[in-house]
Amino acid sequence: EVVQLSLPEDQKLSTTAATVGQSAVLSCAIQGTLRPPIIWKRNNVILNSLDLEDINDFGDDGSLYITKVTTTHMGNYTCYADGYDKLYQTHILQVNVPPVIRVYPESQAREPGVTASLRCHAEGIPNPQLGWLKNGIDITPKLSKQLTLQANGSEVHISNVRYEDTGAYTCIAKNEAGVDEDISSLFVEDSARKTLANILWREQGLGIGNMFYVFYEDGIKVIQPVECEFQRHIKPSEKLLGFQAICPKADADPVQRCVWATAVNVKDKFIYVTQPTLDRVLIVDVQSQKVVQAVSTDPVPVKLHYDKSHDQVWVLSWGNMEKNSPTLQVITQASGSVSHHTIHTQPVGNQFDRVDDFFIPATTLIISHIRFGFILHKDEPVLQKIDLETMSYIKTISLKDYNCIPQSLAYTHLGGYFFICCKPDTTGAVLPQLIVDSVTDSVIGYNGDVTGTPHVSPDGHYLVSIDDAKGLMRIQSITMRGEIQEAFDVHTNLHISDVAFQPSFTEAHQYNVYCSSSTQTDVLFVELSSGKVKMVKSLKEPVKAGEWPWNSKNRLIKDSGLFGQYLMTPSKESLFILDGRLNKLNCEITEVERGNTVIWVGEA
Repeated sequence: EVVQLSLPEDQKLSTTAATVGQSAVLSCAIQGTLRPPIIWKRNNVILNSLDLEDINDFGDDGSLYITKVTTTHMGNYTCYADGYDKLYQTHILQVNVPPVIRVYPESQAREPGVTASLRCHAEGIPNPQLGWLKNGIDITPKLSKQLTLQANGSEVHISNVRYEDTGAYTCIAKNEAGVDEDISSLFVEDSARKTLANILWREQGLGIGNMFYVFYEDGIKVIQPVECEFQRHIKPSEKLLGFQAICPKADADPVQRCVWATAVNVKDKFIYVTQPTLDRVLIVDVQSQKVVQAVSTDPVPVKLHYDKSHDQVWVLSWGNMEKNSPTLQVITQASGSVSHHTIHTQPVGNQFDRVDDFFIPATTLIISHIRFGFILHKDEPVLQKIDLETMSYIKTISLKDYNCIPQSLAYTHLGGYFFICCKPDTTGAVLPQLIVDSVTDSVIGYNGDVTGTPHVSPDGHYLVSIDDAKGLMRIQSITMRGEIQEAFDVHTNLHISDVAFQPSFTEAHQYNVYCSSSTQTDVLFVELSSGKVKMVKSLKEPVKAGEWPWNSKNRLIKDSGLFGQYLMTPSKESLFILDGRLNKLNCEITEVERGNTVIWVGEA
């Protein structure tokens, strides 16, 4: 008998919408006598044979079942009858995510006559619409010269506040998938009646939050960015639990000096920071602003990552300055007030001595759980996938067909794509980035002709790739449906060292990026939605790259969180605090040598 297949014209393209956490069914509309089994593909990779955890049921009728939809599943799927792939149906799976909201500040006290601002940030798919209530009543009818909404409704701005402006301001975010709300309280009272509690609430706070911690040669400085004031100086000689100095004096050194590599913020409660020459990690308690513990590690610890989903800190050590025997260790219960120690992760095929780097995606406002990470092996064209919960190896993704030894990665939860920058080959030629689809753990090809180190904005919507050799910065947007758009270019000879993303102060759901230079004295500012470029100049020379062996970022730039207005970037002997709202230098703090390890601590 002859196989006869048909697909109605109006069903060649089918769109299905699902909300995160629900299940989804895609049904193939190809009909016919003696229809062979239905095959499903995503990004040209056949799904039927992969035995995926979340897509493994294809039903008797050839439907595709996704047990628990995540944002990684969004995108296009095609189905066809086995052996007859010329007739295929395309399914677009749209994934909606209910809004998640943050307001700032949670409460504030203001004197009559000054200005007050209440801000709201919401993420969701599609982009949520924002609205404000005051004491339960919509404020839209009350808008005036004095009371305005700014940045697409994400900020309530009250000039010349009066007593009657006191109230609970609720920000509400809505989209097709749901609604979320939070309250920002404003108290207007004159200074004579200010209570101590109110003073401590003030967002400039005398509290312990909203500070930069800078680790430099002469210890640790805690700096309040608004007035650029020191809150505390922890000296190298300060004792750890009473007996051991934070930075013991080396025999060869005339003075006591500290050597730091990298640091991570653990829930605004602790800061973990590596001391590569002392083979240990110090833990700073934010509440008391003291160093409370030293955790011994393998020799020369250089890189940390805080895995929030499992409350553990990953530590990469080189073994020696030649990087001959690198290892990965994990410190568990990182935010707990317990005595910490390290655990070695399982070797990947007993080859742990070749770990070059590791990559763990960051959590976002709407993605609070990360299950997997990758280990990069020295000079091997592979990514080793690891389960963060069990700290064990799962599988190898080969990049051999593309002749790619991975150098750095970035990830977007929109479509679940990893962007991989490959090391230049033996001739020095630079390959375009590879894209790995995390649904199938398969390489799906090149990211067009985009080269360089990838960085993804915190909301997953922008990919910024920096190719130093070509003096190019390429910016791609990633849509709500997980489509990677064409790049637009910013030409720069800055030799970019580090980048920091900051939410826009003028439009909701947008980001700006700030880039520091490894050789020059300028910082580059780019508005990602428009490509508008600006320079902040005269920020002095950075520490020379040769004098900063721990990573390629010899000049850091650090943002100050979701609502943060300030950024910090160190020069060789100073710190510069930039005002991101006004796009200019806020202040310079001198006599801070090699302060190239910086952490922002928000309000715990």
